[in-house]
Amino acid sequence: MKPSILQLNPILVPAINDALGERYTMRRLFEQSDKDAYIREHGESIRGVITGGHTGISNDLIERLPALEVIAVNGVGTDAVDLNFARERGIPVTATFGALTEDVADLAIGLILAVCREICPGNEFVKTGNWQKNPHPGALPLSRRFSGKRVGIVGMGKVGRAIAQRAAAFGCPVSYTDLKQMDDVPHRFVGDLLSLARGADILVLAAAADKAQGIIDAAVLDALGKDGYLINVARGKLVVESDLVAALAHGVIAGAGLDVFVDEPNVPTALFDMDRVVVQAHRASATVESRTAMGEMVMASLAQALAGQRPEGSLTT
Repeated sequence: MKPSILQLNPILVPAINDALGERYTMRRLFEQSDKDAYIREHGESIRGVITGGHTGISNDLIERLPALEVIAVNGVGTDAVDLNFARERGIPVTATFGALTEDVADLAIGLILAVCREICPGNEFVKTGNWQKNPHPGALPLSRRFSGKRVGIVGMGKVGRAIAQRAAAFGCPVSYTDLKQMDDVPHRFVGDLLSLARGADILVLAAAADKAQGIIDAAVLDALGKDGYLINVARGKLVVESDLVAALAHGVIAGAGLDVFVDEPNVPTALFDMDRVVVQAHRASATVESRTAMGEMVMASLAQALAGQRPEGSLTT
């Protein structure tokens, strides 16, 4: 009999779904209308859980899965899983660290370019026929150069380093802040977030954010200044959104590129009419390449745990 796996979120790569179906009996909780009844029926047989970084898994659900041997997070965020609770029960919790680094860094640079060069308003200007109606050079305001801008990065982990590498290729001086200075990073360490913002033209959030919340507030945005841009490819909760909306509305900062929000999929509607803001639907890792690699790491975690091994990259065992 194939082991039963409880899946809390869909996986969008058909090949990964096919492989999971061949190896396991997949119990797709996200498809069930009566989830409580479904757990009552199948909970005792569940040996593994696949979940997403935002969904995580509640302690209550863990307790209802007495045979549980592994929780595989298909993502890098683990703040929606009580790691101490899992650790006390000897349940390994894994995540897909490293699989999405390049794509998240790519999108960060894409957001910077889109905001600084006002690519989205330019696209709309052409597609709506306004260029034909207003062909003179001054019909659109001048945009801003990215090359050479001072880039400050909050969080110099794998994603932060990949962003720094790309920014350096644009001739940008890079500085960063983190919990401590990194000896193997050539960029300037700034221990204070306000000082980092004050010395940056573009502030990029790349921190894991498991223990941080609301660190980008009115004071930080004021320090970033009227010519500064905020880019967030980390976690929405790092930003006090009401402060950000106010800063954008009153010209405290020049613009923002945002892939993540506090209460997804609910985005502050005030952002929708702002040309200097580019938003995405939490899609930094939404490429075939990243999602395939993430799925493969999830399958490896399941296979290792169910074979009685410590999964590679376990955060709790």
